[in-house]
Amino acid sequence: MISKIIRWSISNRFLIVMLSVLFTGWSIYSLKNTPLDAIPDLSDVQVIIKTTYPGQAPQVIEDQVTYPLTTAMLAVPGAVTVRGYSFFNDSFVYIIFKDGTDLYWARSRVLEYLRVCPGIQDLANRRTHSFIIARRIKVNVVAAYRS
Repeated sequence: MISKIIRWSISNRFLIVMLSVLFTGWSIYSLKNTPLDAIPDLSDVQVIIKTTYPGQAPQVIEDQVTYPLTTAMLAVPGAVTVRGYSFFNDSFVYIIFKDGTDLYWARSRVLEYLRVCPGIQDLANRRTHSFIIARRIKVNVVAAYRS
């Protein structure tokens, strides 16, 4: 069977070359025009608030910073999960939003709720979105991305 295909291909060289050129052109065209998403983004939208409170133990940061921020962020519309973590000098609050939420909308809602949160005063540094609590604690919205 294979020997017959080989003999036929040898006797019809022009047809084989034309088919090869046709398939090569078709594959190059398909390669260029096929939309490709190499790594699909299946993650949720999340906003991270990093708070720095120098020289304080994790329990103090939990009581004075992380817990009040976490409870305030529970009221953000579209928030599915709010998690708070306290470390030496730092606190992180992760707000995860429901599917389909726009990234910039989520970030602006978090900033709105930070501005109306009791004890947070705007430092007028709108580029980094920095705030101050009780003159020593610095709050930054460090990231808004799909996790």
